[in-house]
Amino acid sequence: MMLSVFLVKWDFALSLCVIGYVIVLIALTFLYIAYTLIPILLRFIGRQYRRRKGAIHEEIAVPITGEISAAITTAIYLYLNEQHDTESGKITIKEVSKKYSPWSSKIYGMRHTPNH
Repeated sequence: MMLSVFLVKWDFALSLCVIGYVIVLIALTFLYIAYTLIPILLRFIGRQYRRRKGAIHEEIAVPITGEISAAITTAIYLYLNEQHDTESGKITIKEVSKKYSPWSSKIYGMRHTPNH
């Protein structure tokens, strides 16, 4: 008797579980597709809007000579290899005597339980 009731409920629970997983997977697939397509759609709409307004211009190629590219490369190299902080490389440890402070006292951190 108990076994038949358990099997009927088990069948219902298993089908409910499978249906739930399928619904969640379909929802996640839909969200993935939506989040993938939204940036593409926004880029397309933005291009169409700028094209109508005339904001998209053809790029004009500016010839860069070898001297200009050498100057840019040298400036970047010098900037990246510049030492900002020159340290002596010496490590010193100074022992500092601390003054008494009630804030650092350990007795105030202990919990006193009142005896009633």
